Amino acid sequence: MPQVSQLSEHMEDFPPAQPHARPGLDGPGVASVLAPIRPIELNAARLESRRIISYDVADQRSKSFDVLRTQVLQEMDRKQWQVLAVTSPTAGCGKTLTAINLAISIARQPERAALLVDMDLRKPQVTRRLGIGCENGLVGVLEGQSSLAAAMVRALIGRHEVLVLPAETTPSDSSEWMASRAMREVLQAIKRDFRPWTVILDLPPMLLGDDVLAILPLVDCALLVTAVGTTTVSEVEECNRYLQSTNVVRVVVNKVPDWNNRYY
Repeated sequence: MPQVSQLSEHMEDFPPAQPHARPGLDGPGVASVLAPIRPIELNAARLESRRIISYDVADQRSKSFDVLRTQVLQEMDRKQWQVLAVTSPTAGCGKTLTAINLAISIARQPERAALLVDMDLRKPQVTRRLGIGCENGLVGVLEGQSSLAAAMVRALIGRHEVLVLPAETTPSDSSEWMASRAMREVLQAIKRDFRPWTVILDLPPMLLGDDVLAILPLVDCALLVTAVGTTTVSEVEECNRYLQSTNVVRVVVNKVPDWNNRYY
């Protein structure tokens, strides 16, 4: 039974910059991939207004994501896993916020790097949450109209950065793209070019179609995000049936009432 973590509910383009040097993460191959990727400085006030707070170590709410980060990375390191899928039973559980905050929390560690891929082609939310523009993205890569480097963004917040592969549009045939050979090739390229990195896929909700089922065989492990007042027991049980052959590292319970202050 996967362990449960509880989380409370709570642009400008820069000139080309050189990637930060991180031993074991930015070898010649990775550095050559990063060099042409455009950097964008994120707005801290905008992030906080959208409950993206894991960049700020002084914010007590970020501690929950740091704990989740440590739990997830320990499990992934033990099994030498690279690709983590983040999904939820239905919409409104906070999976995208969890994926973004987790990616930023991972990126804060000196010897870690995170690549966040918006793979929710039904309703892409990552760029809107981060407040960045998106002309190229995953769909363009799948269609052969853009390279990975041209579609990616280096999202900078203070001294830290997260590499983002956004989804720029919602194709009518999202399920077909998720199961396509082009998608498999994109994931293979990401695994190859960013081998030391932690890759986080923000997937659609599980029970809204077969998109997630098409991707699960291609990932190493999954994180299921649920929410108090939104997710039902029957929905969790149904997701559990779909996840029988997938390594579930954690089940996150989101929108939990803040009861810690009463204790202290």
